[in-house]
Amino acid sequence: MFLLMMLSPLVLANNIKQLEQEVWNTELAFAKTMADRDHQAFTSFLADDAIFLGNKSAARGKQAVADRWAKFFKKEKAGFAWKPEKVEVLDNGTLALSTGPVWDDIGRFHTYTSIWRKNASGQWKVIFDKGDRYCTKAKKEP
Repeated sequence: MFLLMMLSPLVLANNIKQLEQEVWNTELAFAKTMADRDHQAFTSFLADDAIFLGNKSAARGKQAVADRWAKFFKKEKAGFAWKPEKVEVLDNGTLALSTGPVWDDIGRFHTYTSIWRKNASGQWKVIFDKGDRYCTKAKKEP
C-alpha cells in the first residue's frame, strides 16, 4: 500500500505530461488548418458549445464561431498564424489551457488563450478562445 501511495504522484505526473502533449499536438493541428486554408478542418476542432471572444462580442456555439471565422479562410494566404507555448491540464484530465504567440502577416504579435475539453470519445475540442489585442505602447494605469 505504501509503495502505491508513493508511485501515485509519479503516475499522475506521467499521465499529465502525456495529456499535455495530446493538447499540444491538437493545438498544432488546429493552427495548421489556418495555414492549410481548411475551414472545414478548423470547424472540426470546435466543441458544439464553443465560445470565441472577439473585440466587441462573443461568438457562441460551433456554427457561430465557424461563421465568424470563415472570413479568415477566404484569402489564398493566411493572415495570421499561432502556436502553443504553454499547455496545462487539470489533474482529472478533462480540461486544458493552451496559450502562445500569434503573428499576423505584417509582423505584429499578440497572444491567444484557448481552453480545451476532452470529450467522451477522447478528442480534445476547443471550448473557449480569446486573443489579446495588439500592444503598440505601454499605457499608464489610471
